[in-house]
This record gives sequence, structure tokens and C-alpha cells, in this order.
Amino acid sequence: MTVDEAPGASPRPLRVLLAGGGTAGHVEPALALADAIVRRHPDAVVTALGTEAGLETTLVPARGFAVRLIPKVTMPRAEPRRWFGIPRSTWSAVRAASAVIEQDRPDVVVGFGGYVSLPAYLAARRAGVPFVVHEANARPGVANRIGARFTQYVAVSVPSTVSTLPHATLVGIPLRRSIAALDRPSMRQQARKAFGLDADRPTLLVFGGSQGARTINAAMQGAASNLLSAGIQVLHAAGPRNTVVVEPRDSDPPYVVVPYLEQMDLAYAAADLLLGRSGAMTCAEVAAVALPAVFVPYPHSNGEQAVNAQPLVDAGAGLVVRDEDLTAAVVETLVGGLVLDAARLSQMQAAADGMGARDADERLADMVLRAAGHS
Repeated sequence: MTVDEAPGASPRPLRVLLAGGGTAGHVEPALALADAIVRRHPDAVVTALGTEAGLETTLVPARGFAVRLIPKVTMPRAEPRRWFGIPRSTWSAVRAASAVIEQDRPDVVVGFGGYVSLPAYLAARRAGVPFVVHEANARPGVANRIGARFTQYVAVSVPSTVSTLPHATLVGIPLRRSIAALDRPSMRQQARKAFGLDADRPTLLVFGGSQGARTINAAMQGAASNLLSAGIQVLHAAGPRNTVVVEPRDSDPPYVVVPYLEQMDLAYAAADLLLGRSGAMTCAEVAAVALPAVFVPYPHSNGEQAVNAQPLVDAGAGLVVRDEDLTAAVVETLVGGLVLDAARLSQMQAAADGMGARDADERLADMVLRAAGHS
């Protein structure tokens, strides 16, 4: 019997280990869940697993949570036959995750896919710790396909995925409260001022995910002059390793280039239209805040980004342009024309309204607390 289990001792705080590293699309839902758990259990100890190469090394500590690093594991997406012949490198990551579990003694492990989730699932199963799988994409990744086989706690974000993974429950993607509760019209003036944008100009928001997108950046750089001439101002997150050079004339609207958007709520509030990738997190946020979008799905991987965007496209809230079709001319005509068409944007916004799951963080927290044996 341990000290915190001794008769008369105060019950120990809830302990949760999150596994969702790599991109913001994995890290942000994990952090939204962490916030929801702490709202319910203020003394909860929430820790995140990550790798040295992931955004979690900066995003997680910035939100007040600890991060523990393990080796990065890349699963062979295109070779399903190798999924259960776990690569040798995985076992070093499993051992590292097992050491964290042994030291931190979490009540539950929650994985969001990505490089650290599979080692976390295997380590949790080995240690007898319950774990929860959250799948954000319409097409589940390899780690979550494997993990879902060994737990009854599986949360998905798209109705079509319920039949794809065993034990799946439709929950949605946890969003940070600043986005889930965002009222774009009331925040517009403040948001535009925060980014150095004019208060009343048509505004295009551009980003290609947390790392940027070369195709989008190149097309925007080529189209910038004509967009500015048309009176369109731009907020463009180019990615931390990318450069977009735009030289506005004195009479032009602002074209603001940043490496990364720390305050996505303000970025969404400032915008009339989004041009960007269709990662699961982006689609969930766009739906929640009812922002019209032109999606350029990432053309590689397993094609999940095109699938992610489809419900919004089908509803009339978004359009899709293939990566290979996105040129400066397309940006000027299609995107530029749309951002200037207030009536069409209003229709698209109305189509998106109500599609987002603004309470997904609380619904996932319910599942996690059940798995951990807490109410």
C-alpha cells in the first residue's frame, strides 16, 4: 500500500498522460482536453508525451503543462502489412514511455495519433493503465487503428469514422475555449487592430497548417500585387521555415506575414475568408466559428485532408482547390473574387453555422474521466 492509498490519507490528484505530438493538429486538441480536465479537477496533474522535433516542446509548456520527451517513431502508412510487425525503433520509444508511466503513475493515458501515440498505447497496455484513443481525421491513422483494438474508449470526430474504428463514439475535436466560444463579428475590430490590419477592408486569412505550405505561399506571393490592388488585405501565416516576400505600395492595404499564429481566435475573427489546408483541426475550427473557406488539401499522406473538408464543401460552407491546381491566377480570380463577394460569403457563413462541435472538449473529458474511474 502506497502513502497516498493509506487509510486516512488524502486522495491523490487525478493524473493524466497525454500523447499527441508532432503538429499543432495533434497538440491543440490534447491541450484543449487538458484545460477541460483542469476546469473540473483543478488539482489534476496533466503531462504530455512528445518528441524533440514536435511543436509540443513549445506549445505545451506555454499552456502551463509539463512535457516528457521520448524517441520519435514513424509508422509505415503505405504498408499496412507492416503495422503489426512493429518497427524495431518503436520498442525504444515504448521503453521510454513505460519509464514515464512507471514514474508518473497516470490514472489514464489519452492518445491523439501522431508519433508518440503508438508507444504510449503499448506502454499503457503493458502497465495495465486504461487508455483513450481520439481520432481527429476522417481517415484514421495507423497508430490509432492499432490502439483502438485494445481499448473500449475510442472517440472520433467525423460520423463516418464511427464504423471504421471499434468501440467508437462520436465526440468531435476538442477546441480551446477562446475558439469554441468565439463571436467573430463582435471581435472583428479588436482582432484586425491586433494584427495591424485596417478595420473595414475585406480580409483574407492564409495559412498552410503549423508548418506552412509551399504551394499556398508561392501562389499567394504571385497573386499579392493584384489582391492588394483590388483592396483586399491579407494576414498570412507562412510557416516558421518559409519566407514570403511582398512589397506593398504606399496606397496598398496591409499584407501581414507572420511565421505562426499564436492567437488563432483573433485570426479567425479578423478574417472574411480562409485560404488554407484542410487538416482536421482547421476544419473543426472553421466549422465552429462559421468562417467561409477555400481548402487546398495536402496532396500526400493517405488523402485524409480532402475527406476532412468534404462535409463543409457539401454543406456549401467551403470550396476545394487541388494542390496542383492552385496558381497565382486561381488565387486572384477565385479567392480574390470570393473575398469581395459579401453576399456569397454570407451564404457560406450561414451554411457553416451550427456544423461545429463546440463542446467536444467536455464530451471527451467525460470519456477520459470514466476511463480513469473519476466522475
